[in-house]
Amino acid sequence: MADIFHEILKKYWGYDSFRPLQEDIIKSVAQGNDTLALMPTGGGKSITFQVPAMAKPGLCLVITPLIALMKDQVENLRKRDIKAYAIYSGMSMPEINLALDNSINDPEAKFLYCSPERLGTTMFIEKIKQMNINLLAVDESHCISQWGYDFRPSYLKIAEIRGILPDVPVLAVTATATPQVVLDIQDKLAFRKHNVFKKSFERKNLIYLVREVDDKYRHMLRIISHIPGTGIVYVRSRQKTKEISDFLNQNGISADYYNAGLTPEARDEKQNAWKNDTTRVIVATNAFGMGIDKPDVRFVIHIDPPDTLEAYFQEAGRAGRDEKQAFAIMLYHKSDKQQLAQRTVQTFPPIENIKHVYECLCYYYQLAEGEGKGRSFDLDLSQFISVHKLSKYIVHSSLKILQQCGYIEYSEDVNNPSRVLFTVERDDLYKYQSVNPNEDNIIKLILRTTSGIFTEYRPIDENDIARKLNCTRQTVYETMKKLAKDKIISYIPQNSLPQIYFTEERLPQKSLYIGPEHYLDRKKLYVEKINAVLGYATDFKCRVQQLLHYFGMTDVPMCGTCDVCTSRHQTDMLEFEFQNIKSLIGKQITSEPTRIDDLPDKIGKDQKKIGRVTRWLLDNCYLEEGHDGTLSLNPDKPLTEC
Repeated sequence: MADIFHEILKKYWGYDSFRPLQEDIIKSVAQGNDTLALMPTGGGKSITFQVPAMAKPGLCLVITPLIALMKDQVENLRKRDIKAYAIYSGMSMPEINLALDNSINDPEAKFLYCSPERLGTTMFIEKIKQMNINLLAVDESHCISQWGYDFRPSYLKIAEIRGILPDVPVLAVTATATPQVVLDIQDKLAFRKHNVFKKSFERKNLIYLVREVDDKYRHMLRIISHIPGTGIVYVRSRQKTKEISDFLNQNGISADYYNAGLTPEARDEKQNAWKNDTTRVIVATNAFGMGIDKPDVRFVIHIDPPDTLEAYFQEAGRAGRDEKQAFAIMLYHKSDKQQLAQRTVQTFPPIENIKHVYECLCYYYQLAEGEGKGRSFDLDLSQFISVHKLSKYIVHSSLKILQQCGYIEYSEDVNNPSRVLFTVERDDLYKYQSVNPNEDNIIKLILRTTSGIFTEYRPIDENDIARKLNCTRQTVYETMKKLAKDKIISYIPQNSLPQIYFTEERLPQKSLYIGPEHYLDRKKLYVEKINAVLGYATDFKCRVQQLLHYFGMTDVPMCGTCDVCTSRHQTDMLEFEFQNIKSLIGKQITSEPTRIDDLPDKIGKDQKKIGRVTRWLLDNCYLEEGHDGTLSLNPDKPLTEC
């Protein structure tokens, strides 16, 4: 059986061998075992469910909340002549029905990607019963845990799907999970037996640095000037993406900005220019990154600390995927602590505000009480905020909490291109072309450049068609509308608006329950995660040890390359020697008041080495020196932490 996995890997992906742990995970799944795979960003998670699914008859059902990633994987599979379909927010009912029917009736169909909110619909469940499912793959599986940083109640429906597919193994994959989340994923997915494969999160080629600076922009410029190659600068606000991009360009660094407020065309253009090295630095919000596979990123700089170490680890991990040296740098200022505290207030608005946003949302879509379940809507955020005179921060956070309570699904990363399906037989199409010469050129171009367009909706680009036919985009758009009116095609124009999907019917405001597990408990968890980020930025302890301890790896040696480790090199001694002298100093100071000059005689060690270790401990605030010269331990920074 193992040989067939290598044959599939070579035939479809062109690789001779698997990366570490991939083959072990694939074998576990092939043997019918429920399996949880923890692999860092860029570790090749998709291969672990795509290869075993290709080795067996039937279809792999893939659950993922990331629409951009879903589309990217479907297109990549199709480029390899593997039939794959997808269902996600923003698709019309005819599109959804066609994708489901093709998954049932097409014997060559191998993958159906689905967003989690679709799992609870009666139609989907009935269609699933008709499919020959060979594997259930759950991407971003940390979303099923209330202890995860992106909990989605719709993921809990997966356990119900397992009841319909009792003999189908599940493969859950994620790049970030704490030990508590690892256990919760397996329990919530009804694993028959706990079974975890965990690739070390350690990235030996990635150097982690934290710099506490007053002028972040100037320090960022200095870093970029000294590190060759391309990079990413992450910031919190859309406004700052352009501001910093302009600053870099003014200082001779080729840069561009990227955020969710840009048009899909602009985002694609900017992303491609950076991937092709036309642009050296992309300044972005966290909207940038998912599905970006650029192996030679040499640095990732965080101007603003993220909300969680999970997010930081994923974003920083986009550097150095080619396994050559790269840098992950966080710039920190004391004011960041207050800004992180403010984020808690913004992320958890008062409950009455959340209920008010829900009411406004229902009025906006003119939903009566008892209506709306299973319906999907575009959300023009600017218009919604303007009409109801709301704060954008309160709206965004309220929608997230309403999602976690299970009332709605809120999809922000929607970027749906225009889609077309020819709805007539070829003979009828030829007759239409012969008497409609104005539409003939567009029809011919679409047929020549787009495959499968008679059996499923396929994406088209009106701008590209206009360029090739030497006409305007508006002309193409009007022609497509005419073809649709003449019932030659089904045409769905481009849409990049966020999507709201009502998982429950509209409730009266008094019945809208926001329980402590979705508000108070998650607020407490959020504060804990922010404190972990602050600890990472301010604790003078090996950065890699801090990150890996957070993800449950306790027996981790110091990396020797982060800013903390290299500062110790200034003492010019081996690590065990440093630790030994540090321990003796701590014991001596604890036993009796001791001055710096008296330490060598008291300890009986080399005076110069004791002096260097003592000075390092003082410089890094592990020791304090009184007015009389005596030393004391800093109660806020235990020696055990260095």
